[in-house]
Amino acid sequence: MAQRIEDYAIIGDHQTAALVGRNGSMDWLCLPRFDSAACFSALVGDHENGHWTLAPKDGGDCTHRAYRSDSLVLDSVWEGEHGTVRVTDFMPQRDKAPDVVRIVECLSGEATIHSTLRLRFDYGAVVPWMRKVDGHRVAVAGPDAVWLRSEPEVKSWGEKFSTHSEFGLKAGEKVAFVLTWYPSHKKHPRLVDPYRALEDSVADWRAWAAQCRYEGPYREQVVRSLITLKALTYAPTGGIVAAATTSLPESLGGVRNWDYRYCWLRDSTLALGAMISAGFLGEARAWRDWLLRAVAGDPSTLQIMYGLGGERRIPEYELPWLSGYENSAPVRIGNDAAHQLQLDVYGEVIDSLHLAERAGLHAKKHAWQLQLALMEFLEGAWREPDEGLWEVRGPRRQFVHSKVMAWVAADRTVRSLEANPKLKGDVERWRRMREEIHREVCERGYDAERNTFTQSYGSQELDAALLLIPRSGFLPPDDPRVSGTIDAVRRELGSGASGLLLRYSPGEGEVDGLPGAEGAFLVCSFWLADALHMVGRTEEATELFERLLSYTNDVGLLAEEYDTQAGRQLGNFPQAFSHIGLVGTALALASPGHRAQALPDVEPATAGEDTPYEADTTTRTAG
Repeated sequence: MAQRIEDYAIIGDHQTAALVGRNGSMDWLCLPRFDSAACFSALVGDHENGHWTLAPKDGGDCTHRAYRSDSLVLDSVWEGEHGTVRVTDFMPQRDKAPDVVRIVECLSGEATIHSTLRLRFDYGAVVPWMRKVDGHRVAVAGPDAVWLRSEPEVKSWGEKFSTHSEFGLKAGEKVAFVLTWYPSHKKHPRLVDPYRALEDSVADWRAWAAQCRYEGPYREQVVRSLITLKALTYAPTGGIVAAATTSLPESLGGVRNWDYRYCWLRDSTLALGAMISAGFLGEARAWRDWLLRAVAGDPSTLQIMYGLGGERRIPEYELPWLSGYENSAPVRIGNDAAHQLQLDVYGEVIDSLHLAERAGLHAKKHAWQLQLALMEFLEGAWREPDEGLWEVRGPRRQFVHSKVMAWVAADRTVRSLEANPKLKGDVERWRRMREEIHREVCERGYDAERNTFTQSYGSQELDAALLLIPRSGFLPPDDPRVSGTIDAVRRELGSGASGLLLRYSPGEGEVDGLPGAEGAFLVCSFWLADALHMVGRTEEATELFERLLSYTNDVGLLAEEYDTQAGRQLGNFPQAFSHIGLVGTALALASPGHRAQALPDVEPATAGEDTPYEADTTTRTAG
């Protein structure tokens, strides 16, 4: 029986991540990067596709678990008839090679512990050759090698292409396992001291979390979400992956299964806003710099997503030997949506650069030239139909959100030119573009009879992204069309009594070209709370936000979606977009006067200057 998605917790080292279930089984791990082939793929297959279970021999789910405060170090505790056992899982920040450390300790009484390590490289397809060297187990297959050792050494044996260990522990005794990956053609890396690594990892995480400037309500949930975002950050480049997994389904048994181990430009503005507002300028700067490197080149070839280092080629293919999470096939690697035309990303990129500038991040001399190049392309392209922010695989449409974000691009460019007249650019030209887009959207994207904006021109369908209209500054919160849109989206896209929102009505493939339905999209419900707050309905916003908090799992994590009928999480996990939404809404609700503004009220940065920025929780966290 597969663990539920919310039964997993994440550990990571800022370059990759593993998922550990409540039963002590590590069912997902890609080495050495987030987007590398997995050596544990049981999450999207079965245990024969690779896992590492470490738990009391009696098995079963742990009694309780928690992260050590302000860290990504996970403690899982089993309280048995004869004793209590704790397993501590973490990945220390790496020197050169990634390590997974699992420390099992008997807290009281006595217990028998069993470990089963079933390594399967290349997403469960390759059984490695295992040998014993100097008391350690070494697994090799193709380019991959893994070194497993225990301190102290315990009895282990091979059986059915797996490595097993079994040993007894009494109160106060402990055993540490360390699994280390390295390229098979190189000498094995330096061995880490697992107990020193534990102390250092806890200290490192707590030192990082201490930078958080937010001290308002829901601080614990905010810090946990920020730690999760940090865990999804690829430290060498600053890129943030959308999730640590691939192909966790949007509907159990369905085909809406996608690879999210890449960096979406769409996340950029919201991620930057969350980090800046919470005081993490280093991470915000690294993400901004990744963004500039990734999008460099011909503006007409701008992609919606890139690899961890800004790679452009991430072809999509399927793994037929994997059955999928709860038989949700196919399992996909790569993502063909990378090459869709999604005009809203131009607005997202320009909004991100504008936000970074206003927050006082060190200005990049070429950033403005890049922004002008993007604007020149968008000037001729914004009228075209596209696939929209939800990456539909059906026909292109004139999506209203895409037009609104084209307006955002023009608006932020005008704002920058007005704030700094020394910048090169034709401010009147972009003002005219801004006015033209605004006029067209209000004429063609608004249904006056229903008093709501629509998903696309001439459509009766709605879209949760319309809730971003007031936050973008396209219309002020007190405009009656904003309230009308909020009410219409809530009424038509609401998912049962939960109050959670679908992102749109799939209509059996009429919009997105795919069969089946999907769960409520969690970030959309955070957007709804934001919109309610902006129009002064803060009590409703707070009620919805606290309901959303109740959907986090026992260690504070959220997937992409929620199945309101089955009462469980769906989609890739943990999801950056969901946690960005949580942080943004919490900071907005903490604003004095309980009102949110459309744009952060900070002074523009001076070119070549790195100015300090004080987190201002009286404003919106993004765009």
